[in-house]
Amino acid sequence: MTERQTGLGRRSFVVASVGAALALGAAPYAHAAHGRSVFGRYGSPSARLGEQTLYVDAGGSGDFTTVQAAVTAASGSGYTLVIAPGVYRETVAVGVARTEMTWIGASGNARDVVVVYDNAAGTPKPGGGTYGTTGSATTLVQGDGFTARDITFANDWLRADHPGISGTQAVAIKVQGDRSAFVRCRFLGHQDTLYADSMALGTFARQYFRDCYVEGDVDFVFGRATAVYERCHFHTLTRTDLASAPYGFVFAPSTAGANPRGYLVLRGRITSEAPDAYYKLARPWVPSSDTTARPMLTVRETRLGAGIDAVAPYTNMSSGFPWQDQRFAEYRNTGPGAAVSVPENRPQLTDGQAESATREAYLGDWTPWEKC
Repeated sequence: MTERQTGLGRRSFVVASVGAALALGAAPYAHAAHGRSVFGRYGSPSARLGEQTLYVDAGGSGDFTTVQAAVTAASGSGYTLVIAPGVYRETVAVGVARTEMTWIGASGNARDVVVVYDNAAGTPKPGGGTYGTTGSATTLVQGDGFTARDITFANDWLRADHPGISGTQAVAIKVQGDRSAFVRCRFLGHQDTLYADSMALGTFARQYFRDCYVEGDVDFVFGRATAVYERCHFHTLTRTDLASAPYGFVFAPSTAGANPRGYLVLRGRITSEAPDAYYKLARPWVPSSDTTARPMLTVRETRLGAGIDAVAPYTNMSSGFPWQDQRFAEYRNTGPGAAVSVPENRPQLTDGQAESATREAYLGDWTPWEKC
Protein backbone atom coordinates (compact mmCIF):
# COMPACT_ATOMS: atom_id res chain seq x y z
CA MET A 1 0.00 0.00 0.00
CA THR A 2 1.23 3.49 -0.80
CA GLU A 3 1.15 6.33 1.72
CA ARG A 4 -2.04 7.76 0.25
CA GLN A 5 -5.48 6.64 1.35
CA THR A 6 -6.33 4.82 -1.91
CA GLY A 7 -10.02 5.42 -1.38
CA LEU A 8 -10.18 4.09 2.16
CA GLY A 9 -11.61 6.15 4.98
CA ARG A 10 -9.19 7.34 7.63
CA ARG A 11 -10.20 4.68 10.14
CA SER A 12 -9.93 1.87 7.60
CA PHE A 13 -6.61 3.24 6.39
CA VAL A 14 -5.09 3.28 9.87
CA VAL A 15 -6.11 -0.30 10.52
CA ALA A 16 -5.13 -1.53 7.06
CA SER A 17 -1.75 0.17 7.30
CA VAL A 18 -0.71 -2.24 10.02
CA GLY A 19 -0.57 -4.81 7.25
CA ALA A 20 -2.24 -8.09 6.49
CA ALA A 21 0.61 -9.95 8.18
CA LEU A 22 -0.37 -8.47 11.51
CA ALA A 23 -3.92 -9.84 11.09
CA LEU A 24 -5.28 -7.31 13.58
CA GLY A 25 -3.46 -8.72 16.57
CA ALA A 26 -3.03 -12.32 15.50
CA ALA A 27 0.54 -11.99 14.22
CA PRO A 28 2.21 -11.66 17.64
CA TYR A 29 0.98 -15.14 18.51
CA ALA A 30 2.20 -16.49 15.17
CA HIS A 31 5.63 -15.05 15.79
CA ALA A 32 5.68 -16.50 19.28
CA ALA A 33 4.70 -19.89 17.91
CA HIS A 34 7.74 -19.86 15.69
CA GLY A 35 9.96 -18.94 18.60
CA ARG A 36 10.46 -15.34 17.56
CA SER A 37 9.89 -12.48 19.93
CA VAL A 38 7.34 -9.84 18.92
CA PHE A 39 10.00 -7.35 20.04
CA GLY A 40 12.46 -8.39 17.34
CA ARG A 41 16.05 -7.49 18.03
CA TYR A 42 15.16 -5.40 21.07
CA GLY A 43 15.04 -8.18 23.63
CA SER A 44 12.02 -9.14 25.74
CA PRO A 45 10.85 -9.00 29.35
CA SER A 46 13.01 -12.07 30.03
CA ALA A 47 16.01 -10.63 28.20
CA ARG A 48 15.93 -6.87 28.72
CA LEU A 49 18.26 -4.53 26.93
CA GLY A 50 18.57 -2.63 30.18
CA GLU A 51 16.91 -2.08 33.54
CA GLN A 52 15.00 0.88 32.16
CA THR A 53 13.67 -0.92 29.09
CA LEU A 54 9.94 -1.69 29.21
CA TYR A 55 8.00 -3.79 26.72
CA VAL A 56 4.51 -3.10 25.39
CA ASP A 57 2.41 -5.65 23.52
CA ALA A 58 -1.36 -5.57 23.11
CA GLY A 59 -1.24 -9.36 22.79
CA GLY A 60 0.15 -9.84 26.29
CA SER A 61 3.78 -10.75 25.63
CA GLY A 62 5.18 -7.61 27.24
CA ASP A 63 5.27 -5.88 30.58
CA PHE A 64 2.19 -3.87 29.60
CA THR A 65 -0.63 -4.12 27.09
CA THR A 66 -1.05 -0.34 26.64
CA VAL A 67 1.45 2.41 25.93
CA GLN A 68 0.05 4.67 28.65
CA ALA A 69 0.51 2.01 31.31
CA ALA A 70 4.17 1.74 30.36
CA VAL A 71 4.61 5.52 30.38
CA THR A 72 3.01 5.72 33.82
CA ALA A 73 5.37 3.03 35.13
CA ALA A 74 8.41 4.83 33.70
CA SER A 75 8.62 7.28 36.57
CA GLY A 76 11.84 9.13 35.99
CA SER A 77 14.37 9.84 33.29
CA GLY A 78 15.92 7.67 30.61
CA TYR A 79 13.34 4.95 30.02
CA THR A 80 12.95 3.11 26.72
CA LEU A 81 9.63 1.64 25.58
CA VAL A 82 9.83 -1.12 22.97
CA ILE A 83 6.39 -1.43 21.35
CA ALA A 84 5.32 -4.57 19.52
CA PRO A 85 3.31 -4.44 16.28
CA GLY A 86 -0.34 -3.62 16.87
CA VAL A 87 -3.00 -0.94 16.90
CA TYR A 88 -3.01 0.80 20.29
CA ARG A 89 -6.33 2.63 20.51
CA GLU A 90 -5.72 4.95 23.43
CA THR A 91 -4.62 8.42 24.39
CA VAL A 92 -1.12 8.79 25.81
CA ALA A 93 0.49 11.62 27.79
CA VAL A 94 4.21 11.93 28.53
CA GLY A 95 4.46 14.49 31.32
CA VAL A 96 7.30 16.92 31.99
CA ALA A 97 8.89 14.66 34.63
CA ARG A 98 9.42 11.83 32.16
CA THR A 99 12.52 13.11 30.41
CA GLU A 100 14.90 11.43 27.95
CA MET A 101 12.28 8.84 27.05
CA THR A 102 12.57 6.76 23.87
CA TRP A 103 9.82 4.85 22.05
CA ILE A 104 10.87 2.20 19.54
CA GLY A 105 8.58 0.43 17.10
CA ALA A 106 9.87 -3.12 17.41
CA SER A 107 9.44 -4.16 13.77
CA GLY A 108 11.40 -1.22 12.36
CA ASN A 109 8.39 -0.27 10.17
CA ALA A 110 6.15 2.55 11.37
CA ARG A 111 3.15 1.03 9.62
CA ASP A 112 3.20 -1.86 12.09
CA VAL A 113 2.92 0.13 15.33
CA VAL A 114 -0.03 2.55 15.43
CA VAL A 115 -1.06 4.73 18.37
CA VAL A 116 -4.49 6.10 17.49
CA TYR A 117 -7.61 7.66 18.96
CA ASP A 118 -10.52 9.72 17.67
CA ASN A 119 -11.17 12.83 19.74
CA ALA A 120 -11.73 16.21 18.08
CA ALA A 121 -11.75 19.69 19.55
CA GLY A 122 -15.55 19.67 19.55
CA THR A 123 -15.98 16.17 20.96
CA PRO A 124 -18.04 16.32 24.17
CA LYS A 125 -16.10 15.43 27.31
CA PRO A 126 -17.53 13.26 30.04
CA GLY A 127 -18.89 15.63 32.63
CA GLY A 128 -19.40 18.52 30.24
CA GLY A 129 -17.55 20.78 27.85
CA THR A 130 -15.44 19.75 24.88
CA TYR A 131 -11.82 18.63 24.48
CA GLY A 132 -10.47 21.63 22.59
CA THR A 133 -7.57 21.39 20.18
CA THR A 134 -4.91 20.36 22.71
CA GLY A 135 -7.26 17.98 24.46
CA SER A 136 -8.00 16.23 21.18
CA ALA A 137 -4.41 14.96 20.88
CA THR A 138 -4.00 11.21 20.72
CA THR A 139 -0.45 11.61 22.05
CA LEU A 140 0.89 14.50 24.15
CA VAL A 141 4.64 14.82 24.73
CA GLN A 142 5.84 17.38 27.28
CA GLY A 143 9.01 15.81 28.63
CA ASP A 144 12.33 17.03 27.26
CA GLY A 145 14.59 14.68 25.32
CA PHE A 146 11.85 12.52 23.83
CA THR A 147 12.70 10.28 20.86
CA ALA A 148 10.42 8.10 18.74
CA ARG A 149 11.44 5.75 15.94
CA ASP A 150 9.31 3.71 13.54
CA ILE A 151 5.90 4.52 15.02
CA THR A 152 2.64 5.85 13.55
CA PHE A 153 0.78 8.54 15.49
CA ALA A 154 -2.78 8.98 14.28
CA ASN A 155 -6.13 10.62 14.92
CA ASP A 156 -8.87 8.94 12.89
CA TRP A 157 -11.73 11.29 13.77
CA LEU A 158 -13.73 12.03 10.62
CA ARG A 159 -15.86 15.06 9.79
CA ALA A 160 -18.33 12.92 7.86
CA ASP A 161 -19.09 10.85 10.96
CA HIS A 162 -19.83 13.92 13.09
CA PRO A 163 -21.78 16.50 11.04
CA GLY A 164 -22.98 18.26 14.17
CA ILE A 165 -19.48 19.06 15.48
CA SER A 166 -17.92 22.34 14.33
CA GLY A 167 -14.63 21.97 16.23
CA THR A 168 -12.98 19.70 13.67
CA GLN A 169 -9.37 20.03 14.84
CA ALA A 170 -8.18 16.50 15.63
CA VAL A 171 -4.52 16.27 16.68
CA ALA A 172 -2.51 13.08 16.22
CA ILE A 173 0.36 14.33 18.39
CA LYS A 174 1.21 17.49 20.28
CA VAL A 175 4.90 17.88 21.08
CA GLN A 176 6.04 20.53 23.55
CA GLY A 177 9.31 19.23 24.95
CA ASP A 178 12.75 20.51 23.98
CA ARG A 179 15.04 18.15 22.06
CA SER A 180 12.19 16.01 20.72
CA ALA A 181 13.20 13.81 17.78
CA PHE A 182 11.12 11.63 15.46
CA VAL A 183 12.77 9.30 12.96
CA ARG A 184 10.90 7.31 10.31
CA CYS A 185 7.58 8.08 11.99
CA ARG A 186 4.18 8.65 10.40
CA PHE A 187 1.58 11.23 11.45
CA LEU A 188 -1.94 10.64 10.15
CA GLY A 189 -4.95 12.90 10.47
CA HIS A 190 -6.93 15.61 8.74
CA GLN A 191 -7.03 18.99 10.48
CA ASP A 192 -4.15 19.85 12.86
CA THR A 193 -2.38 16.49 12.55
CA LEU A 194 1.08 17.45 13.90
CA TYR A 195 1.19 20.13 16.61
CA ALA A 196 4.87 21.08 16.99
CA ASP A 197 4.72 23.50 19.88
CA SER A 198 6.42 24.51 23.16
CA MET A 199 5.50 24.54 26.84
CA ALA A 200 5.32 28.33 27.13
CA LEU A 201 5.52 31.47 25.03
CA GLY A 202 9.08 32.25 26.12
CA THR A 203 10.30 28.67 25.70
CA PHE A 204 11.84 27.88 22.32
CA ALA A 205 11.49 24.12 22.15
CA ARG A 206 13.65 22.42 19.50
CA GLN A 207 12.27 19.51 17.52
CA TYR A 208 13.65 17.37 14.72
CA PHE A 209 11.76 15.19 12.23
CA ARG A 210 13.77 12.94 9.92
CA ASP A 211 12.42 10.73 7.11
CA CYS A 212 8.88 11.15 8.42
CA TYR A 213 5.52 11.11 6.64
CA VAL A 214 2.77 13.62 7.55
CA GLU A 215 -0.67 13.92 6.01
CA GLY A 216 -3.77 16.03 6.47
CA ASP A 217 -5.76 18.91 5.06
CA VAL A 218 -6.15 22.04 7.22
CA ASP A 219 -3.06 23.48 8.98
CA PHE A 220 -1.81 19.96 9.49
CA VAL A 221 1.70 21.00 10.61
CA PHE A 222 1.36 23.87 13.08
CA GLY A 223 2.60 25.46 16.30
CA ARG A 224 5.39 27.63 17.70
CA ALA A 225 8.30 25.21 18.10
CA THR A 226 11.68 25.60 16.44
CA ALA A 227 11.33 22.55 14.21
CA VAL A 228 13.43 21.05 11.44
CA TYR A 229 11.75 18.65 8.98
CA GLU A 230 14.51 16.89 7.06
CA ARG A 231 13.71 14.57 4.14
CA CYS A 232 10.06 14.44 5.20
CA HIS A 233 7.08 13.70 2.97
CA PHE A 234 3.96 15.85 3.38
CA HIS A 235 0.78 14.64 1.69
CA THR A 236 -2.42 16.66 1.24
CA LEU A 237 -5.72 14.80 1.21
CA THR A 238 -8.69 15.28 -1.05
CA ARG A 239 -12.00 16.51 0.36
CA THR A 240 -15.60 15.79 -0.56
CA ASP A 241 -17.13 18.42 1.71
CA LEU A 242 -15.79 21.42 -0.24
CA ALA A 243 -16.70 22.40 -3.78
CA SER A 244 -13.78 24.73 -4.50
CA ALA A 245 -10.22 25.61 -3.56
CA PRO A 246 -8.50 25.95 -1.24
CA TYR A 247 -8.99 22.62 0.45
CA GLY A 248 -6.43 23.50 3.09
CA PHE A 249 -2.94 24.51 4.12
CA VAL A 250 0.14 22.43 4.84
CA PHE A 251 1.88 24.64 7.43
CA ALA A 252 0.54 27.11 9.99
CA PRO A 253 3.46 28.20 12.18
CA SER A 254 2.86 30.48 15.17
CA THR A 255 6.49 31.33 15.96
CA ALA A 256 6.97 33.78 18.83
CA GLY A 257 8.22 37.18 17.69
CA ALA A 258 11.28 36.84 19.94
CA ASN A 259 12.23 33.47 18.46
CA PRO A 260 14.72 33.80 15.57
CA ARG A 261 13.97 30.27 14.34
CA GLY A 262 10.62 28.76 13.38
CA TYR A 263 9.96 25.90 10.95
CA LEU A 264 12.60 24.72 8.48
CA VAL A 265 11.66 22.22 5.78
CA LEU A 266 14.76 20.73 4.24
CA ARG A 267 15.10 18.40 1.25
CA GLY A 268 11.54 17.10 1.51
CA ARG A 269 8.58 16.69 -0.81
CA ILE A 270 4.91 17.61 -0.87
CA THR A 271 2.42 15.47 -2.78
CA SER A 272 -1.35 15.59 -3.10
CA GLU A 273 -4.36 13.50 -3.97
CA ALA A 274 -6.45 16.68 -4.45
CA PRO A 275 -6.83 18.55 -7.75
CA ASP A 276 -3.92 20.70 -8.90
CA ALA A 277 -3.44 24.01 -7.02
CA TYR A 278 -6.10 23.20 -4.43
CA TYR A 279 -3.70 23.62 -1.49
CA LYS A 280 -1.75 26.54 -0.08
CA LEU A 281 1.74 25.93 1.18
CA ALA A 282 1.16 27.90 4.37
CA ARG A 283 -0.73 30.54 6.27
CA PRO A 284 0.45 32.31 9.43
CA TRP A 285 -1.21 31.55 12.73
CA VAL A 286 -1.17 34.50 15.11
CA PRO A 287 -3.14 33.18 18.09
CA SER A 288 -5.22 35.41 20.32
CA SER A 289 -2.94 34.40 23.21
CA ASP A 290 0.09 35.90 21.43
CA THR A 291 -0.71 38.71 19.04
CA THR A 292 3.02 39.54 18.87
CA ALA A 293 3.78 36.25 17.11
CA ARG A 294 5.65 36.44 13.79
CA PRO A 295 5.21 33.05 12.16
CA MET A 296 8.35 31.76 10.45
CA LEU A 297 8.63 29.11 7.76
CA THR A 298 11.49 28.38 5.37
CA VAL A 299 11.07 25.69 2.74
CA ARG A 300 14.25 24.84 0.87
CA GLU A 301 15.43 22.28 -1.67
CA THR A 302 12.04 20.61 -1.51
CA ARG A 303 9.88 19.29 -4.31
CA LEU A 304 6.43 20.88 -4.33
CA GLY A 305 3.91 18.88 -6.30
CA ALA A 306 1.11 20.23 -8.45
CA GLY A 307 -1.29 20.24 -5.52
CA ILE A 308 0.33 23.44 -4.24
CA ASP A 309 -0.99 26.71 -5.69
CA ALA A 310 2.15 28.02 -7.40
CA VAL A 311 0.66 31.43 -8.20
CA ALA A 312 -0.38 32.23 -4.63
CA PRO A 313 1.07 29.64 -2.24
CA TYR A 314 0.49 31.73 0.89
CA THR A 315 -2.68 33.23 2.32
CA ASN A 316 -3.90 34.87 5.51
CA MET A 317 -5.54 33.24 8.49
CA SER A 318 -6.58 36.70 9.69
CA SER A 319 -6.66 39.90 7.65
CA GLY A 320 -5.11 41.72 10.60
CA PHE A 321 -1.93 39.65 10.26
CA PRO A 322 -1.09 39.40 6.56
CA TRP A 323 1.36 36.74 5.51
CA GLN A 324 3.58 39.38 3.89
CA ASP A 325 4.38 40.75 7.38
CA GLN A 326 5.55 37.36 8.60
CA ARG A 327 8.74 35.39 7.98
CA PHE A 328 8.00 33.14 5.02
CA ALA A 329 10.71 32.23 2.51
CA GLU A 330 11.81 29.60 0.01
CA TYR A 331 15.08 28.52 -1.50
CA ARG A 332 15.83 26.35 -4.53
CA ASN A 333 12.59 24.41 -4.45
CA THR A 334 11.55 22.34 -7.43
CA GLY A 335 8.39 20.86 -8.95
CA PRO A 336 5.27 22.39 -10.47
CA GLY A 337 4.13 23.82 -7.15
CA ALA A 338 7.41 25.76 -6.84
CA ALA A 339 7.17 27.64 -10.16
CA VAL A 340 7.64 31.39 -9.64
CA SER A 341 5.18 33.23 -11.85
CA VAL A 342 4.36 36.09 -9.47
CA PRO A 343 7.65 36.91 -7.68
CA GLU A 344 6.05 39.06 -4.97
CA ASN A 345 4.03 36.03 -3.89
CA ARG A 346 7.10 33.85 -3.40
CA PRO A 347 9.82 35.40 -1.20
CA GLN A 348 13.17 33.75 -1.93
CA LEU A 349 16.30 33.58 0.21
CA THR A 350 19.55 34.78 -1.24
CA ASP A 351 22.51 32.42 -1.19
CA GLY A 352 23.89 34.38 1.73
CA GLN A 353 20.65 34.16 3.71
CA ALA A 354 20.42 30.44 3.00
CA GLU A 355 23.68 29.87 4.87
CA SER A 356 21.83 30.45 8.14
CA ALA A 357 18.80 28.37 7.16
CA THR A 358 20.33 25.04 8.20
CA ARG A 359 19.59 22.38 10.76
CA GLU A 360 22.77 23.33 12.61
CA ALA A 361 21.74 26.97 12.89
CA TYR A 362 18.23 26.07 14.02
CA LEU A 363 19.10 23.40 16.59
CA GLY A 364 22.39 24.72 17.98
CA ASP A 365 24.34 22.36 20.19
CA TRP A 366 21.74 19.60 19.80
CA THR A 367 22.65 17.28 16.90
CA PRO A 368 20.03 14.50 16.73
CA TRP A 369 20.87 13.55 13.13
CA GLU A 370 24.08 12.01 14.39
CA LYS A 371 22.00 9.27 16.08
CA CYS A 372 19.65 8.58 13.15
